[in-house]
Amino acid sequence: MKSFKHNIKDELGLHARPAGLLVKEAAKFKSAITLDSGAKKADAKRIMAVMSMGVKKGVEVTVSIEGEDEDAAYETIKKFFEDNL
Repeated sequence: MKSFKHNIKDELGLHARPAGLLVKEAAKFKSAITLDSGAKKADAKRIMAVMSMGVKKGVEVTVSIEGEDEDAAYETIKKFFEDNL
């Protein structure tokens, strides 16, 4: 299992547009990808789960990736967070 922490920098937090893009990226992999904001956890492949977390700017999110393609998923999802959130 691989994981990383990311502090959300987007002014609107993890809102609809980046949540949708995140779900599309996560769906490319077989590995389980989980977001944890400390208050809530969500499957990164489910748009409603991600949006229901209500992650705001400044919140630190832990992203955990586990599965057969976790190395590739880790690199892609980490870059997505750095570029978009």
